[in-house]
Formats: sequence, C-alpha cells, structure tokens
Amino acid sequence: MLSPATITRAAMALIESRGYPGLTMAGLARQLRVAPSALYNHAASKRDVLRWVQDRVNQDVDAGGFPALPWDEALVRWARSYRDIYALHAPLVAVIAVTPITGAPHTVAMYEQVARGLRTGGWPEDEVVAVITAVESFVLGSALDATAPPDIFEVGELAPQAPVFDAATRARSTADPARDAFELGLAALVEGLRARLAAAPARDA
Repeated sequence: MLSPATITRAAMALIESRGYPGLTMAGLARQLRVAPSALYNHAASKRDVLRWVQDRVNQDVDAGGFPALPWDEALVRWARSYRDIYALHAPLVAVIAVTPITGAPHTVAMYEQVARGLRTGGWPEDEVVAVITAVESFVLGSALDATAPPDIFEVGELAPQAPVFDAATRARSTADPARDAFELGLAALVEGLRARLAAAPARDA
C-alpha cells in the first residue's frame, strides 16, 4: 500500500544511495515496485516528494528547548541537533535547504518554536527570520563538513607553498576537528547575536 510515509522512506533511501540525480519519479516507482502512475495518485510532482523528505528529516531536529530555556541556550541546543541530524543525511542538504516548507507541518512547527523563543527572548520581529537563516546556513555547512574526508586539508607535496597552513593543519590534536570547528563557530555566532541584541536599543535610537 502506497502512502506519503512509504514514498518518503523510499525517496530518502534513493537519494542517499544514488544522490539527487537518482531521485526521479520513475526511479522511485522502481524502488517501490509500482507503476509511475501509482505515485501520481499520491504526489503531484517530485517537489511534493522532496517536501515530505524535508519534513521527515526535520521531525528529528530538537527544537524543544525554546519554551523553557533562554533563547541563546535553546539556539545552541537546536543548532547542535540540527547539525547532527543533517550530518546523517548529508546528501539531502542541497535538496532540502532550498525546498519550500509549504505543506510540511513538522518543519513549520519547528520554525514556530524557534521563532517564538527568539521573540520571547527579545528579538525584534523583523530580525527573527534573519537569525534563523544565519544559524541554518552555518549548521548546514557544518553538517557537510562533518562528512568530509579526514585528509581534506592535507596539502601534501604543495606544503612548501603553504607552510603556515600546513603547520596549522598538523597542529590539530583532536580526533574530531569538524566538531571542534562547529563548536568554535557556533560559540562565535551566538556571542555575536547576543551582542547585536544587546545593542538593539542603540540601533533603534
């Protein structure tokens, strides 16, 4: 029996195994062992399928800290969860990041939680979406970085041309430099947001 849930699971498997070009309605039908016409009884187009995939992945992102925690603590918790979830679904980043959220109830609910938390924390209404977008841009890039090969910054035989960068790369001493970079960037981002919010009255004067 086809349903949005079964179609979504098959689409996620197809994207993760073959990449975005592998997600076609014909390929999805083969994955599900049905005729393509059967899919169109449930999804008008591939955009509908991508919206279901987006919503399923975002359902796992933890935005639950916003009702109880200060906005900055909740934002850190959300960003960490967001990054970890999308690191597991890195092939979906380029697709989901540009898919409209219309018709995606779990995604809309997530944004509503974040927006309410930011407004309660004192953020002006006209900057709430900008804050969310800034954090998302950093998080999604960090999710991709989490899947990069360990030797991505090794310059090899070009070391004489980049001695400072080569030494800095070798100086990293942790087992998870991508996580370290994420935490450093997140701390700097949140610190900057705190400073901007604190200066808001001066900007509005």
